[in-house]
Order: sequence, then C-alpha cells, then structure tokens
Amino acid sequence: MKKPISTALIFVAVIIFGLFSLNRLAIDQLPEMDLPAISVITTYSGANAEDVENNITRRIEDGLNTVSNLKEITSRSSDGVSLVSLEFEWGTNLDEASNEMRDALGRLSEYFPEDAEDPILFRFSSSMMPIMSFAITAEESYPALQKILEEQFSNRLSRIDGVGSVSIMGAPVREIQVNVDPVKLEAYGLTVEQIGGIIAQENINVSGGTIDIGNHTYNIKADGEFNSSDELKSILISNLGGQEVYLRDIAEIKDTLEKETLDERVNGNKGVRVMIQKQSGANTVKIIEEVKQMLPTIEKNLPSDVTIHLLGDSSKHINDSISSLSDTVMFAFLFVILVVLFFLGRWRATLIICLTIPISLVVAFIYLNLTGGTLNIVSLSSLSIAIGMVVDDAIVVLENITTHIERGSKPREAAIYGTNEVWLSVIATTLVVVAVFLPLTMVGGMAGVLFEQLGWIVTLVVSTSTIAAISLTPMLSALMLRLENNKHTYKGLSIVYKPIDKFLAWLDKAYEKMLRWCVRHKKIVFFVPMVLFVFGMWLFGAKIPSEFMPASDGDQMSATITLDQNLSVEYTSAVARRIDSIVYAKYPEVMLLSTSAGSSSSSNVFAAMSTTGSNVINYTFRLTDPADRERTVFEIADAFRADLATIPEIKRSNVSSGMGMMGGGSSVQVQIFGHDFERTNEIATDLMNQFSK
Repeated sequence: MKKPISTALIFVAVIIFGLFSLNRLAIDQLPEMDLPAISVITTYSGANAEDVENNITRRIEDGLNTVSNLKEITSRSSDGVSLVSLEFEWGTNLDEASNEMRDALGRLSEYFPEDAEDPILFRFSSSMMPIMSFAITAEESYPALQKILEEQFSNRLSRIDGVGSVSIMGAPVREIQVNVDPVKLEAYGLTVEQIGGIIAQENINVSGGTIDIGNHTYNIKADGEFNSSDELKSILISNLGGQEVYLRDIAEIKDTLEKETLDERVNGNKGVRVMIQKQSGANTVKIIEEVKQMLPTIEKNLPSDVTIHLLGDSSKHINDSISSLSDTVMFAFLFVILVVLFFLGRWRATLIICLTIPISLVVAFIYLNLTGGTLNIVSLSSLSIAIGMVVDDAIVVLENITTHIERGSKPREAAIYGTNEVWLSVIATTLVVVAVFLPLTMVGGMAGVLFEQLGWIVTLVVSTSTIAAISLTPMLSALMLRLENNKHTYKGLSIVYKPIDKFLAWLDKAYEKMLRWCVRHKKIVFFVPMVLFVFGMWLFGAKIPSEFMPASDGDQMSATITLDQNLSVEYTSAVARRIDSIVYAKYPEVMLLSTSAGSSSSSNVFAAMSTTGSNVINYTFRLTDPADRERTVFEIADAFRADLATIPEIKRSNVSSGMGMMGGGSSVQVQIFGHDFERTNEIATDLMNQFSK
C-alpha cells in the first residue's frame, strides 16, 4: 500500500517474462517422456532366428542380468537381428545404467560371431517418434531412388533447424555382383576367398604421406577406390608362371540391384517410406511447417516421375488439440469476466479481478520455459482447470474491501482493514488446492511424467493468484474504487442491471429459505450427501470403465499381419496384393495405402524396433478427415479385422486404430512363455478361440 508503483512494476515484470517465455515455448502433443528402458540391438546378417538367439541373444541376456536397478529383461530374436530390452525402475539414472551395459557388452564381444556387428544401445524417448512420414513413388527413376532422395530430399530436410534425422526405408540398393565360374576357378587353382581379398585390397584409398614444394606442403593420396563396375574387370588376380589372369577371365561382373527383401508399395505402386524425427525439445509444429514450405522447391528438382505423398503429419492433430484447448481457455476467461460482472455489478471491481487472471496464468509459461517443457494438451488443460480458481481469492478480498467502502470507509482504509480480515482465510483456501494438486508431482511411473506439469502449473498459478489477491488487489482497490451508492440508478447503460438485481434479490431470498430448511433438517442434510458419495464411489469402482489415454477418431490406422514362418518375400507380397484389393474395394475412406512386406536388408532402429520379417506385412492407412466420412476409425478397424479373418494364410494380425505411442494400441496383451514352441502355439490358438467367443 505504501509503494503502489513498486508493486505494479513487480507484476508487470512477471507479465513480461511470461510473454517472453510463451514466445520461446515449443508446441507438442504431450510432455516429452524418457522411458526407463534401454534396448540392445545387434545385427547378424545372414543368420536365422535360432542362430541369433543361441549365439547372441542368450549371451547378452546372461551378461546384462547383473545391471543395477534392473526390473525386467525381454528379448526378441528374428532373422538377422537381436533385440534385447532392459526395463529399469522409475528414477534410475539411465546414463549410469548405459555405462554398466557397455562394460558388460565389452566383456561379451569376444564371444560373438565374427560376422555379427557391434551391439548398439538405444534409449527410447517420445521425441524419437517420427513426427512426419512420406510415401514416395517412382517409375523409371526407381532403381536410383535411394541416391536421388539422399541428395535432393533427406540432405535438404536435415538442414532444417530442429530436425534430428531423416530415414529412408525400402529404397533399392545398388549391388555389384561378381559371379565366379567354378570350373575356371578350379583350373587356375584359385578360391573365392582369395578373389574377395584381392578385390578388397584393390578397392581402397592409400595415404602416401606428404611432399614439400617450396613453402607449401601437400598431402599425397593414392585413389584406389573404384568409380565404376567396369574397373573390376581389369583387376589382376594371378600371375602364376607368367600367365596373367584378370577378374574378367574367371567371373561375370553385374552392376544391378540388391535382391529385394522388402516390398514397399504406395497405393499399389513401387515406392519407399521416409521418416522424419525431431531433436529433443524441438518445436514439432514449426518443423513440419518448414518442411511443407520446402517441399515445392524439392519437388521441382526431382525427376518428373517421382511423386511425394504425405503419409503422416502429427502437427494436424496437435494443432487441432491445441486450438481447441486455447479456445476453451479464452472462453473460460470471457465467462469468468461476465460472471464476475454479473454478481459484483461494478466495472471497476470487475477490472481489478480480471487483472489477476493473466498475471497468474503467465507464471505457467515461465515455469515451462525454465524446465524445458512444451505447450501441450496437459499444460493447456492445466490452465483451463486453474483459470476458474485464480479469481476466487481476489473476489473474497475485493468483496470484503467493497463492504467496508459501503459502510463509509475510505478506499485506502477499506483496502487495509478488509485485506487484514480475510488474508489468512485466503491463504488457507489456496493451501487446500495445493494439497490436492501438488502430490501429482510426486507420482511415479508414466502417469507421473504426464501429470507432473498439471500438478506444478495448478500449484504455481493458484499460489500466484493468492499473492496477487493480498497485494495487487488491495493496492488497485485503494486507487480505483470509489465511495458510491450501492444501488443502481438504471439510467443509460445501467438499465441492464434492473433484471439482474431482481434475480439476485430473488436468489438471496431463495438461499435464505433453503438455509433455514437445512438448519431444521440436520440429519437429512448430513446423510443424503453421504449416500450420494458412497453411490458415486460405487459407480466409479464398478460401473465406469477406465483407460490410460482416451482414444480419438483420427485420420490414421495401422496393421501388422503375420503369415507362416519361412515364407518367401514373393509369397508374402502376393498375399499383400490380395489384401490391397480388399481395401480398395471395400474402404473408400482410405486416401493413401502404404504396404510393407518383408524386412529391410539394412540395419536401422525402425526395422529392429518394429515387427518385420519375410512373412510379415505392415500396413499404414491414411484416412479422410473424420467429418468427411460416415464410419469412425474404430468401425473401419473392426471391419478390417473381420476381413483379415477370412484369409487362411494369416496366422495372426494386429490392427491399431491410431498412430504413435498413446492411442489405438491393444487393450489387453497375453504373453505365453515356454521352451516348446509347438506347445505355446497350441495354447495361444486355444486362448484366441476362447477370446473370440
């Protein structure tokens, strides 16, 4: 009260820092989550699943069993790839756990097969989920699509600020084949290993040291790497007895494409998939907007037969969610103003109350900026919850100050005495709210990560509103409120208060009657709420279904289909074409269909973490907007499951009505463990039949 300018400047500074923080915040769908899990990915090219399990997976499992804070260890062995996942207790320092795992793997490296690559540690984070995906098709340019996309597409997109990586999947890979004639090989007394060693020795660049010429020093390098496949023909293989034998004399050199192990189709046409990941903490929406702005320039430099199709765009759902919540916050702000004006009936008092709202809310932006958070569904929902609470304390203080003014006190005196009477009650009310929401910051597990922002934002916002209520509100009341007649004159614009005053007078009388009745019927007033409480708890525990995250009707759907083991990619692709024809005939809602049959020959994280194999088909559907179709994504998924059940080659399938880690997954998963695969398959089939009933 003695220093109103200093008080005002403090809160102005809070608003400035809040707006500055808001401008720096990234926009995402959910808070960033680092799950307490680390995976070990090991590639063993050419080995079947059984060899991978015996020679790599089991050894890694045995070696990593001693890692500290280990909760569970699981593994999956497939053709050429071993995936061992370690789940730790929440709160475990993953950097220390990674170091322990590296030490253990270092001791195991000598026991791995020579052809196996070094194990790779992979820490999963929500920021690693692809934020954007493309399906790219080509006709004449298809054989060179890998190089075209690397030079013209992925390299350019990687330069966008915030882009972590751009991965290309399913592109054809160039391969130089040396087909040796065994008869000639035997005639010259050579072996395949000798030829391979000679080719490897010839295909290297060798450093020749340095040479000084005058005042300059130059590095010398002998370029031995081949520039074309024709150069292989001139490699000297043998000079036994003065007879020179070149590679062209004993082998046929073919410049071709690697044998196809992954059949990628986009709406039935040959194509590839491109996944874009962001850096940790980067703005998802901003990155996707910049990618879309760059696409027209990229398309101009691509061959005319190369077509880019947007397969997945996470910014659409984020923008829709954020826009909806932003509108909710703005409407809540407007309705709070109208309600305060309706009951207080004074524009000066309403203005004082409304100043509390932005001052309290911007503190949330400061918190998010300092902690590296983002504007997401949880943080905006927190603001929506808190916006109705921030005016409570200010209303209590202001109403008491107004009462003193109406009794004849001067505004300054009324502000001092009115605030002194209620400040303790105001703080107690805030502490009750804090006691409800602050424990959310201490919850463990994934729920704790998700709702930590909710607990902190509501706690900080209501605490700031209390500080403003007992400091800023009295100061503004002393300066802005006037000693006026409590009754409206109903002249001019004040005519609108006539029906309001009548309603409030009726409400006072109705409340007085209800209060008198409650006092006379104490037992009814006590037991009826208790019965309603018990009934509500019974409904909550027994009747109301529960789930971790609510499902939403989006524009994406995915499916993983598994056939019999040891089937060729060609046969799997033929089954995929039959499924494609069903989709084209019965699902007009599908705008884009991406089909992936088989597994990529190159080792990458996406291939290792997903279900792939020569007998596996992965589908990604891009649907029309929910407003433009009659069926929901859940109804489409159910219909597709029914159609898949009619195909006898399919052993199992999983249809997910969504994309990403938070929606559309299986509600219940049953895992069966055992050493006899035939027995476990029998049990699984029996359970599946019982569940289907």
